[in-house]
Amino acid sequence: MAQVLLLLSGPNLNLLGDREPDVYGTDTLDDHVVAATARAARYGLEVEHVQSNAEADLVDAVHGARGRAAAIVVNAGALTHYGWSLHDALAAYDGPIVELHLSNPDRREPWRHTSVVSPVATGLISGFGGHGYRLAVDAVAELLGITVA
Repeated sequence: MAQVLLLLSGPNLNLLGDREPDVYGTDTLDDHVVAATARAARYGLEVEHVQSNAEADLVDAVHGARGRAAAIVVNAGALTHYGWSLHDALAAYDGPIVELHLSNPDRREPWRHTSVVSPVATGLISGFGGHGYRLAVDAVAELLGITVA
């Protein structure tokens, strides 16, 4: 049975491909999920993806991952900067957490420079565009001690 990798996508990420393509690229969220799923399969990991514009849905997904998912990759979107209930849910999760951003928040507006996710994340991948999804899966595999199947 494959280990589960929970991939969380926060508010407005459902608009990828159309929203600010100069910042986020032209690939859709589905494109990124497909890339992450293909990469995860190389490691025998099964991706479960949850996208929501509601913080409560993402908190519920993290709660549901406890004791069940091997790791979490989270692109929290704007919740990165103010989603304290998401922070608390992630803090209660006992596996590796990789924070992911398509752009580099530190090169953007000052309000994006603070992450409430980072203090509870194992690591951070940002600024690599869509390639970041594959890097995040690679990081999870490394953290879990999994080699290519």
